[in-house]
Amino acid sequence: MAIGIYFGDSASFTAKVYDDVVSRLEAAGAGAPAGRLYHVAMESGDLVNVFDVWDSQESFEAFGATLIPIMAELGAEPAEPMVLPVRNVIEG
Repeated sequence: MAIGIYFGDSASFTAKVYDDVVSRLEAAGAGAPAGRLYHVAMESGDLVNVFDVWDSQESFEAFGATLIPIMAELGAEPAEPMVLPVRNVIEG
């Protein structure tokens, strides 16, 4: 079952840090990780909130093995994620 994961405001997750994380993920070959169906980054002032849809919790956790060390190197502490099952996705 697909899951939606929302990371809300984190005082350390600025637009610059988000851009650095994305660059480092791409350099690590994880810019488009297996299992991630959608990724949306939303600005709230200078902070970035992220909403992803993943095919499974397992895929998300596998990605975390690359993501978390990168975020730690940059001093970014992720907000506690809200994880919920996806009922429906409507495109367009």
